[in-house]
Amino acid sequence: MKSIAALPAVTAAAPFDGEPSDAELDAIEVEMPAILADVVLLDAQIMTIDRTPSELDHQRIRRARRRVLAARRDLANRTAPASGATVSGGAA
Repeated sequence: MKSIAALPAVTAAAPFDGEPSDAELDAIEVEMPAILADVVLLDAQIMTIDRTPSELDHQRIRRARRRVLAARRDLANRTAPASGATVSGGAA
């Protein structure tokens, strides 16, 4: 019977120090409006889990969904030109 031994990983990457890099922090900062909009939507949905939603709850959820969509649109519009992709055409 052969025994299986753990071999040390051989990598050329820098050791992980447990902290995010500056580029990762910048990416989080760019995405923060979308993240916060998702949190607001989840809060609005969680409030209605154990009860029948009122009209005010429906309005709050709709408003939060619109905020999420707007934040994601803004994020997509901000990152699309940087990716180098060219969008042609469009609605006239």
